[in-house]
Amino acid sequence: MASRETVPESLTELSREALMERVLELEAQLAEAQAQIAELRRQLFGSKAEKLSPEQQAHLDELARDLQQEAQQPPPLSQEVLAEERRDQRRRRAERRPVRHPVPPALETETVTLEPPPKEKLCSHCGREKQRIGEEVTEETDLIPAKLIRRRTVRPKYACRCGEAGVVIAPLPPRLIPQSKLGLGLSVHLLLARYDDHLAFYTLERIFRERHAVEIPRQQMVQWVEHIAGWLQPLYDAMGQEMKATGYVQIDETPVKVLDPEVKGKAAQGYLWFYAVPRGDVILEFSRSRGQQVPRQRLEGFAGTIQSDAYEVYQALERKDAALHRIACLAHSR
Repeated sequence: MASRETVPESLTELSREALMERVLELEAQLAEAQAQIAELRRQLFGSKAEKLSPEQQAHLDELARDLQQEAQQPPPLSQEVLAEERRDQRRRRAERRPVRHPVPPALETETVTLEPPPKEKLCSHCGREKQRIGEEVTEETDLIPAKLIRRRTVRPKYACRCGEAGVVIAPLPPRLIPQSKLGLGLSVHLLLARYDDHLAFYTLERIFRERHAVEIPRQQMVQWVEHIAGWLQPLYDAMGQEMKATGYVQIDETPVKVLDPEVKGKAAQGYLWFYAVPRGDVILEFSRSRGQQVPRQRLEGFAGTIQSDAYEVYQALERKDAALHRIACLAHSR
């Protein structure tokens, strides 16, 4: 154990505030010890108590001396270290400044220049025009609210009066869904609001009606999203193939309730199967079944390691396919 001479001065020299705190603490301890001794003396020397034997009196005197010596001893080094740490914490809190969050470089910037009135740009002494010597820049973050617009595409038709050359009209640009009023911007908004912001379709229907005075039935939005999912299917398949090429896939399944018109009186039972690569892509697959045919079809042609919980389906996959090696999940083990 190190002696007090080897302790740095910064730890042995207490500030006035720390010394006062220590004195008050010792006085409180001494007062408590004196109260305990007085109570013990009252119980021992009261009218109903018997006299103390010489051994008991010596033991009581020794206890009082120990308490008095403990109160007179200097504070331990640990108390000095804790006091120094408290002072450092107060100093750090005083020096702490709010962290500034820089604006992303890609954020669109709109610049508005405010010029003084023309009369103020003329010198009141000589009448000449003042020269620009600098500027002050003030920034604020603003939001342009989302709005619905109606985009009308007009294609004029041209024909000759002779009627022999036919009619000429510009071709219609490609559309996300043919014969539909769904625009590209609205489709992106629907996908982000539904699957990133987790807004229900009936909530989106109410927002369009109350904020934009436009009726878009949720049944129509569901049909649009179904068409968009078909456009995204090749991307989904490519993610699955790339995931299997890594040789390491994490699998899990979770039950979900499904609203099925064919199931009367209650919600139907379904399952979402999760396939993931650590710090990589995650794809989901819905199925009414929790059997091994679902992951077996997804892992067709896969050779490597699968990580899962102890559900017997994954163990059956490993037994039936020599190319698969299953490892457990520490989160499930805990």
